[in-house]
Amino acid sequence: MKSMLLLLSVFALSAVLVGQKNVPAGTIIPVTLNSSLDAKSCKPGQRIVAQVAQDVPLQNGKLKTGTRVVGEVLEVTPAGHSQPATIALRFDKIEIGGQTLPLSTDLRTLASPLEVEQAQAESSGFERGSEPPWSQTTTQIGGDVVYREPGDVYYGSKMVGRSVYAGSWGVLSRVEAVPEAGCRGSVAGNDSPQALWVFSHNACGVYGYDAVITHAGRTNPKGKIVVASTGGDLKIRSGSGLLLRVNGGEQRSAGESASN
Repeated sequence: MKSMLLLLSVFALSAVLVGQKNVPAGTIIPVTLNSSLDAKSCKPGQRIVAQVAQDVPLQNGKLKTGTRVVGEVLEVTPAGHSQPATIALRFDKIEIGGQTLPLSTDLRTLASPLEVEQAQAESSGFERGSEPPWSQTTTQIGGDVVYREPGDVYYGSKMVGRSVYAGSWGVLSRVEAVPEAGCRGSVAGNDSPQALWVFSHNACGVYGYDAVITHAGRTNPKGKIVVASTGGDLKIRSGSGLLLRVNGGEQRSAGESASN
C-alpha cells in the first residue's frame, strides 16, 4: 500500500509539469546554490545543483521547496592583468517526480550568502529569536519590508506583496521593471505574483559580490548566464541566492543589450 501511494504521489508531481509543458515562461524560481563556483578552480562541464528555496505556485500545482534545479559550468576565465574573472553557466534541468525535465532560464538576481542571511534576520528592534517566527519583521534584499503577522510586504508606503509560509517563509509579489538596471517586469504574459523568497519585488542585479551580470541568458545564446568580477577574483559561494526566470520566446535584435 505504501509503495502504491508513493508511486501515485510521484506520478501526480510529474503530471503537474508535464501537463503544462514544463514550467510556464515568465515563472520566477528562487534557488540556493548547493556548492561554490570559483573562477580559479571550476571547469567547463562541471555540474551545478541548486534547490528551490520557496514553494513556487503554478497554474495546476507548485514546485515544492527543495526541488533540484540542475545546470553546468560553460566557460571560466580566471582574473588576469587586463581581464576580469568570469563564470558562464546555465540551469537547464529540473528534477521532479523521478523525472528530469528540460528548462531554459535566465538570471534576474544573485545575492551572497551574507545578504541572504541578513534578509532572514529580524529587523523589528528585538533580539534575534525573541519573537515567534510568525510575527518577525524582516527586510528583503532590495528594500521591501515584510510584516509576517499581518502578512503584508511594503516598499515604503506601498503594499507590493504578501508573505506566505509553506514549510519555509517567502513572499509572493509581482516583479517590477527596473529599466536603468536592465530588469524587466512580467514577461510572456505571466503577470502572476511570483515567489521571491528573500528578494524584493524590484531586486535586480548582484548583491554582496563585486560582480555584475554581463549576460542574463534571456537573449541569444539563450540560457547562458555570465557573471563577471569587478574586483579581481570571482567566487560565487555555496548558499548564494538566485532568482531564475523561465525563458519566454524573446530574441535579441541588433544592438539590444542583455537584461534580466
